[in-house]
Amino acid sequence: MMLWMAILPFLLVVSCKDDDPLPEDPFTILADHLIANNLDLPDMIATGWVTARPATAGEVDGFLSTRYVIDIRSAADYAKGHIAGAVNSTLAGVLTEAENAGDKQILVVCYTGQGAGHGVVALRLSGYTDAQVLKWGMSGWSNNIDGNQDGDFEDPEDIVFDKWTGGTSSAAVGHANWTTDATATVETFEYPTITSTSSDAAAILEARVAAMLQAGFKGLPSSDIYGTPTNYHINNFWDEDAVTKYGHIDGAYRIKPLSLEGGELKYLDPDATVINYCWTGQTSSMITAYLNVIGYTAQSLKFGANGMINSELDATVHAKYIWHTPGTDYPVVQ
Repeated sequence: MMLWMAILPFLLVVSCKDDDPLPEDPFTILADHLIANNLDLPDMIATGWVTARPATAGEVDGFLSTRYVIDIRSAADYAKGHIAGAVNSTLAGVLTEAENAGDKQILVVCYTGQGAGHGVVALRLSGYTDAQVLKWGMSGWSNNIDGNQDGDFEDPEDIVFDKWTGGTSSAAVGHANWTTDATATVETFEYPTITSTSSDAAAILEARVAAMLQAGFKGLPSSDIYGTPTNYHINNFWDEDAVTKYGHIDGAYRIKPLSLEGGELKYLDPDATVINYCWTGQTSSMITAYLNVIGYTAQSLKFGANGMINSELDATVHAKYIWHTPGTDYPVVQ
C-alpha cells in the first residue's frame, strides 16, 4: 500500500504531461496568423498591388500628391534622375523609410517593377496594406534624360532608364524544353520548417520579413531555368487558357491560386528551389518574396514570359502584359 502511495503522484504528473497539447510549430503559428489577418498570398496579389503611371503627363502632379515614393534603385542611378519627391532607399531599408510616409500611400519604384515587388510584400505584411509597385518601374516612367539638352539623346551624359527592352527575349521559342504538353500533375508535400525563438506570431512574422528583405531580390535569368528545368520545382502562374495558347516550360506545374487557407501551397516542394513565373516577372516577384517569408526557397523568373517568348505574345489578347517602350517620357529630377 505504501508503495502505491509513493508512486501515485509520479503517475499523475506523467499522465498530465502526456495529455498536454504539444506546442505549435512556428510555421503553424505564422500560417494561422496570416490567414486570420487577411495576409494570405492571394491577399498580397489581389487587385491594387500594382499601379501604372498616370494616363497623361498632366496627371502626374495629382498622382504623386497622394503618394510617398520610395525609390530602391542604387544611389548612383537615383542621382542621375528620379521621380520628383521620391526618396532613395534600399530594399533592406524599405520598412524604415516607410515610417516617414505619414498618411500617404506608399509607391515603391525600382528599375523594372520586379524588385519593388519584394518591398511591397514586406510593406503589406507589416501593416502598409495599400502599398503598391510602380508597373514597369522607372523603365515605364521615362526612357531618357537629354543631358545637354541637344535633343538627340546620344551623348555620353544622356541617361537611358529603360532596363526592360534588354530583358525581353524569344529564346525559348522552339527550344526543346518549351512544350505544349500538359503541365505536370501536382503532388502533395509537407509545409516547410521554420525556426524561431518566439511563439508570438507577430514576432515570427517580423523576423521572417526582415530576413527576406536582407537577403535581397531573388530572381534568376529565364535561360537558367528553361535551360535546365529539372533543377527546379517550377510553377507557371497563368490561367489554363494561356498555358494552352502558348505552352510552358517542360515539367512545370500550373498551380493557381496559391494559398495557405486553400492548401494549394502544399503542392510546392519545400526541399527544392521553387520557381514561379508570370507574364512580366512582377507578380512572380511578389509570390517569391512571400514564399521566402514563410520558409520556402524561392526564386522569380526574371521578366516572365517577356524574357522567353516575347515575339509570340498576342497583343490582341495580352497587350497589358507585353513590354513596349513608353511613347512619352514623364518628368524626372536630378
